[in-house]
Amino acid sequence: MGEFDLIARFFTRPGRGEGGVVVQGIGDDCAVLGPTPGMQWLVSTDMLVEGRHFLSTVAPERLGHKALAVNLSDLAACGATPRAFFLSLALPRADETFLAGFAEGLFALADVHGIVLAGGDTTAGPLNISITVMGEAPRGQALLRDGARPGDQIWVSGRLGDARLALEMFRGRVALPGEQFQRVRDAMECPQPRVALGQALRGLASSAIDLSDGLLGDLGHVLKRSGVGATLALAALPRSEVLAAQPAALQRLCLLAGGDDYELVFTAPAAEQAAVRAAAAACATPVTCVGCIDAQAGLRVLDEAGQFLSAMPDGFDHFKS
Repeated sequence: MGEFDLIARFFTRPGRGEGGVVVQGIGDDCAVLGPTPGMQWLVSTDMLVEGRHFLSTVAPERLGHKALAVNLSDLAACGATPRAFFLSLALPRADETFLAGFAEGLFALADVHGIVLAGGDTTAGPLNISITVMGEAPRGQALLRDGARPGDQIWVSGRLGDARLALEMFRGRVALPGEQFQRVRDAMECPQPRVALGQALRGLASSAIDLSDGLLGDLGHVLKRSGVGATLALAALPRSEVLAAQPAALQRLCLLAGGDDYELVFTAPAAEQAAVRAAAAACATPVTCVGCIDAQAGLRVLDEAGQFLSAMPDGFDHFKS
């Protein structure tokens, strides 16, 4: 099976993919896009490399899901509505079973969020997946990292740490019974991007970011861009009962520096607390207030006894971890 046969068989969807912002999709040297009047484009790219971002044992359906999910999470963090994406694949070989499963997981999530595959590239090489997503938000309403202000509350969506707990299981450092392992493995391999919540937070949140490299590291990006500090309450961080049953040191690692959560961390003025909760409820997405923004620089974490942690784990870094 050649490159163009591969594209036609697994990634071209007759009768779909044109209309709306995608005027002309797959089949030409460039896609033709038509932005919606009054909107701004929001564009992001993420790459997944085998052995670095995913294990070779992951099911292809789950890999297709996650490849798109991590990109949709970036759009969610900016309050964008997903519109189109581009897929570039390096494949060791044209494995039809792998490609069928990968495309199934990819398009199932794409259909949930109404995003269209508009183009991309394929080549031979070590397994590498790169997706570029494009979304829209009303002009001037995108959520960014530089708007946090002293007195704002810090919120997170969903629960944190299960993906890192699954990784520790794969590394042989933790033992979990089958049902518990499957639950944390689902969190690692099938994250659910908080797209609806991101859109609902436009006009409420003062800043936002998605959690890909751990709470401390990602929140640190917001603090740096906004020129502020923060205090977090470790006891307030939402976690599953599976993680809550683990030793305290492991819980801290998973909650603060786990990565791969793909939840949203965002800030909002305290006066908007009721509105934030209402917006989250309308999206059927749990949110938890976990701290506050300070004028004093730096990121501080209070332990369960109300004492500042003297040592904190590092977030994920591609060139250090």
